Amino acid sequence: MGDVGIDRRAFLTTVGGIAAGAAAGSLTACESRTGRSATKSGHVLVVRNFGGSYGEANRKAVYDPFTRETGVRIKVVNFGHDQMLAQIKEGRPQFDVMDIDMSNLLLFEHEDASEPLDYGRLKNARNTGIPQSLLTPNGVGKSYWASVLAYRTDAFDGRRPESWADFWALGAFPGRRALQGEVDWPELEFALLADGVPLDGLYPLDVDRAFRVLDEIRGSVRTFWEYGAEPGELLSRGSVMASSTWAGRLQNMIGDGVPLAYEWNGARRQSNGYGIPKGSANQDAAYRLIDFALRPEVQAHMARLYPDGPVVPAAYGHLTESTAVHLASTPGHLLSGFDLDIEWWLENQDAVTRRWQQWARS
Repeated sequence: MGDVGIDRRAFLTTVGGIAAGAAAGSLTACESRTGRSATKSGHVLVVRNFGGSYGEANRKAVYDPFTRETGVRIKVVNFGHDQMLAQIKEGRPQFDVMDIDMSNLLLFEHEDASEPLDYGRLKNARNTGIPQSLLTPNGVGKSYWASVLAYRTDAFDGRRPESWADFWALGAFPGRRALQGEVDWPELEFALLADGVPLDGLYPLDVDRAFRVLDEIRGSVRTFWEYGAEPGELLSRGSVMASSTWAGRLQNMIGDGVPLAYEWNGARRQSNGYGIPKGSANQDAAYRLIDFALRPEVQAHMARLYPDGPVVPAAYGHLTESTAVHLASTPGHLLSGFDLDIEWWLENQDAVTRRWQQWARS
C-alpha cells in the first residue's frame, strides 16, 4: 500500500516546525479564488487524499456513488502535510476532509489542527465492530494495510518461509534479503518476532534486543527499499530471495506467473482514516461523506478496487473469498498479525530512527 508510508514520512520531517510561507500562502489564495466559494454553498466537498490508483479507487467506490446519492460533488486535492498545516494555522484550510494515515491523524490532533469528531453523526461507525483503536477523538479508521514477508517460491528447494524466524534463518533459507528503508517506520518488530517475542508482547519494543537480532542478518541485507513496487522488482529479478513488502503489491506479478508469494504470519498492520481539519468550511457534508464511506457495501466496493482491508467487519459479507484472502483485515489475518503501536512510535521515533539509520549505513 505504498504511498501512505511516503505520505507520512514527509509529514514527520516537517511537523512541529511549520510556518506559513509564501508558497503556501500563494496556494491558499489560488484555492480561495477557484474552489471555496462553491464549497461553502454545500455543493462541493474538497477531499484530500494522496492520489494515484488509491485516489481512482476512491472515486469509483466512494465519491461518485456519494455524489449520485446526495448531489454533493467531490473535488480531490493532494496537498502535502506542510501545506495542510500551514493552511489550517492560517485559519483557511482549502480542504474539508482529510484521508490520511492514522498516525498523521494523531499528529494533527496533537497540533490542534483537526476537529474533534461527533460520533453521534457517524451512525456507520457506532456498534459496527470497528476496533476501538480506530475510533479516536479526531479521526476514524477507514481501511487496513500491512507489511508482510515476501519471497521467491523457487529459491529454497521447495521450502517456503512461514515466519520472520524463517526470514532470519539464513542456513535453512539462504540468499540475499531486503528490508524497508526510510519510507516508513523501521521494521524492528520483525526482528523481535524472529527472536521469539509473541505478538501480544511486542510493545513497548525492546530496541536493544531488536538491533542485536538485526545484526545477525546485516551482511545479507543488500537493499533497503524506498517505494512500494521495489520489493517486487528486486524479487522478480532475483536480486533478493526474500523481502518485506506492502501486502497487495505483488498480486499482479503473481497473477502473471512470476514465482513469488507472501506470508501473512507476523504481518504489521497500519490504517488509513478520515479526519476533518480545524476550520473546515463544510462540516455537514464532510460527516455525510465519512459516514457513507463506512457503509459495509461501500467498504467492500473499495476493497475490490484497491487491496486495503475494510475496517467494518460486515463488509466481508459482500466480498468473495478470493478477494478477502488478500486483505489485511480478514479474521485469520487479524489473528496472525499485529497492529503497529502508533503512540509508541511517535514517542520514540527520533531516537530509534537515528539508530536505525546508523545501523543501515554500517
